[in-house]
Amino acid sequence: MYSFEQLKVFITVCDTGSFSAAARKLKRAQSGVSQAIANLEIAINQELFNRDKNTPVLTDNGKTLLPIAKSILHQQKYFDQTIESLAKEHEHEMVIAVDESVMSPDFLNILMPLADKYPITHFDIITTSTFDVEQLVRSGRAQAGIVYADGELKVDMDFFLLGQARFLTVASSTHELAKLAKVQGSDLKRYRQCVHRSAEHKELWFSYGISSMLWYANTHQTLVELVHAGMGWANVPELSVKEQINQGHIVALPVTHEYNGWLTPVGCLISRSHQSGPVLTSLIDTLQQYHFSKNSWKIR
Repeated sequence: MYSFEQLKVFITVCDTGSFSAAARKLKRAQSGVSQAIANLEIAINQELFNRDKNTPVLTDNGKTLLPIAKSILHQQKYFDQTIESLAKEHEHEMVIAVDESVMSPDFLNILMPLADKYPITHFDIITTSTFDVEQLVRSGRAQAGIVYADGELKVDMDFFLLGQARFLTVASSTHELAKLAKVQGSDLKRYRQCVHRSAEHKELWFSYGISSMLWYANTHQTLVELVHAGMGWANVPELSVKEQINQGHIVALPVTHEYNGWLTPVGCLISRSHQSGPVLTSLIDTLQQYHFSKNSWKIR
């Protein structure tokens, strides 16, 4: 019967290209590496390497078995990690609620290492509006939430700052407002405004409706689509509209009371309804190593 150790030696020889290189990497004698491969070949009754030349060359059967061997060792590693996680009583579920406009590949990338570190933990990522994120954390349905911070002290949740997001006042490039060299507040009030509002009719404190003509949407992406269609103007995160601005479909309006957009804090809420286990602690540590800027998530 073959062993995991023999499979490890087989894979290392393939990765390094020779028995001697594998021996150096594994910090063992070359004779021990050669013997491990020979024992593996005997155990499975297959020749893995052609030894006619100085450099071992995989046989066709060896090429077939190599990816399977790698898969077996990967599963063994996962099994060992799972046992360790069970022994340390890691949380079985981690719910993270995120404002939909903050969600990005950069944000997901910083969470990826947690998957290998805590293999038995089910991560549930919910994207919704800031107000709904706050409610999910407050009710204990989410352990952590990424929101636009309003500066109010949350007595029932913990909070730390992640950075800032830039909001722009935008309209379609064909909109009447796009023709103005300067846009006053009175100009904005004359045209239809597309406003972000939660399912419970809550509006963000810096982008509430000021026009007499209003359309509402509970995601910033929908607002961008409404603006692109010429429905009206809106305040949206720069990240959500940057591509369309670069393509010339949408323009950032030169609003006189805003200098280069509006900056608002982005922060993380932590529920007090859950015991702070190792997974939540690692999540907090991971988020604190990064900060959200007007461009992307970046390492501090």
